[in-house]
Amino acid sequence: MRILVIEDDRTTGDYILQGLKQEGHTADLCRSGREGLIAAQTNDFDVLVVDRMLPDLDGLSLIRTLRAAKNLTPAIFLTALGGVDDRIEGLNAGGDDYLVKPFAFGELSARINALARRPRMREAETVLSAGDLRMDLIRRRVTRAGIEIDLLPREFALLECLMRRKGRVQTRTMLLEAVWDLGFDPQTNVVESHISRLRAKVDKPFDTELIRTVRGAGYRIEEA
Repeated sequence: MRILVIEDDRTTGDYILQGLKQEGHTADLCRSGREGLIAAQTNDFDVLVVDRMLPDLDGLSLIRTLRAAKNLTPAIFLTALGGVDDRIEGLNAGGDDYLVKPFAFGELSARINALARRPRMREAETVLSAGDLRMDLIRRRVTRAGIEIDLLPREFALLECLMRRKGRVQTRTMLLEAVWDLGFDPQTNVVESHISRLRAKVDKPFDTELIRTVRGAGYRIEEA
């Protein structure tokens, strides 16, 4: 993979760069937001690793600028800002993942690999739909019958996973891996509880049920 690291702390940036290269990746390092934005706009990367607090241009503005220009390269924020509101802000800005410093390189590597496994969005796929349900992946906005639906970041990711595979059954394990980056079943009801909350927002206020349970198999979202 070719990975762009945008990190102004020299020690952290060099550490990440060395680790990625030891794993066989091609890695570039930029030490300012402006430099990172130019690199991301003019080169083809598989994943971006972006600090939030950068000179010249902060990480949130960098990712928002890329998303507005329909650059959909997967991006993970790597930052010391670890509050819940900080995470939500990063994901709503267009980030695909969020990792708080201090961090273990093994976890960063695993998250990068998980992002790279996700199908890359084509420009035509920035808006997903199922019946009267629409999901704008750039603006992070979901509407049904023209009514905006407020989703938490994990609910948004779960709905996106279902809508990308509209009409196809997604098993519990598939959803755990795609939404929670878990390659195993932790024997919790996290999927079921999030599906229930998603249904309360996406289906319950409307006439037609879109999210279906396939007994013994998993879940799928229907056209209508």
